[in-house]
Amino acid sequence: MSIERVTILGSTGSIGVQTLDIIRRNPERFQVSSLVAHSRWEELARQAREFNAESVVIGDKSLYPQLKEALADTPTKVLAGEEDINFVAESYRSDTVVNALVGYAGLHPTALAIESGKRIALANKETLVVGGDIIMAAARRKGVEIMPIDSEHSAIMQCLEGERREAIRNLIITCSGGALRHLSIEELEGVTPEMALKHPQWSMGAKITIDSATLVNKGFEVIEARWLFDIEAERIKVVIHPQSIVHSMVEFTDGSVKAQLGNADMHTPISYALLYPERATRAVEHFSILDYPTLSFAEVDRVKYPALDIAYECLRRGGTAACTMNGANEVAVAAFLNHKCRYHDIVGAIRYALDNASFEAHPTLDDYDAANRESRELARRYIKM
Repeated sequence: MSIERVTILGSTGSIGVQTLDIIRRNPERFQVSSLVAHSRWEELARQAREFNAESVVIGDKSLYPQLKEALADTPTKVLAGEEDINFVAESYRSDTVVNALVGYAGLHPTALAIESGKRIALANKETLVVGGDIIMAAARRKGVEIMPIDSEHSAIMQCLEGERREAIRNLIITCSGGALRHLSIEELEGVTPEMALKHPQWSMGAKITIDSATLVNKGFEVIEARWLFDIEAERIKVVIHPQSIVHSMVEFTDGSVKAQLGNADMHTPISYALLYPERATRAVEHFSILDYPTLSFAEVDRVKYPALDIAYECLRRGGTAACTMNGANEVAVAAFLNHKCRYHDIVGAIRYALDNASFEAHPTLDDYDAANRESRELARRYIKM
């Protein structure tokens, strides 16, 4: 078996660090080709040394001199900026690209990696939220495999193994409800970033943790599932599951339901994406169902979580609608984390952007870029930034 060369976009984030942990555990299977980070140059330098990376890219060009000096005594090639991120995604020597970038920044590297025939392990859900139609079409045209890293989509993929497409009735995506699930609508008025960042199960980056609290993240997962599994939006359901043990389910036409269970730990879906069709032979942490004698499920409160219905609306509209939702959300979440807007302003900014943005029914990548820029400006106008 030949060693697989891996490029990791977002190597210093939560997903990137856990991906490197899996590579560390399987040195006979994987070799690091390139590592990409936005600003954590010191950690990036440490990773490059440990894994003998051929190249590294720091997204913030102002940090290039520090990174270059830190790796001066190594053969690692040091690059910087968006163009070089795209370069290593498309052209550099790798077999698999793990895209763990945050937000819209992940779209173009994914598209370029697909065009160069690389296998994609996708944690950047915005790639499919924004451009799922053209991304999946490109993957089919190039014969490229896209493996989901999101625990929910990994669970669905595992449940679908060996099943006929005609037998699928519904996909059921589970949702913890995030850090604020016990608060009433009235109590949400006074939510602070510190409150919203205290996720009861998952340890994730700041943006995705806020998206989990608003259920924007779950809406994005519905959009992602629509494109990954080529299934109609009305057949994708969301249920609240506070324990985060059942990662998702598939309901079949004969009335049976298959579920994938496991710890709230991303090592499992990452290893599944990297090793597929094999499975890891050693679990990072073994799961025991006896530790969870009670598993509960409930309907989503659509009044408390309006972002979920907005995501379904974007799927119905198609075109650049979901791109507009994503861009406005990125701006609003950043503002909320910096105490520049209220919690409710996140969905407010999304609604305002969708109601006022231009719309392109059959967008190209350039159209998505324009919609992304416009949605961000609209969100800033709403928040008065």
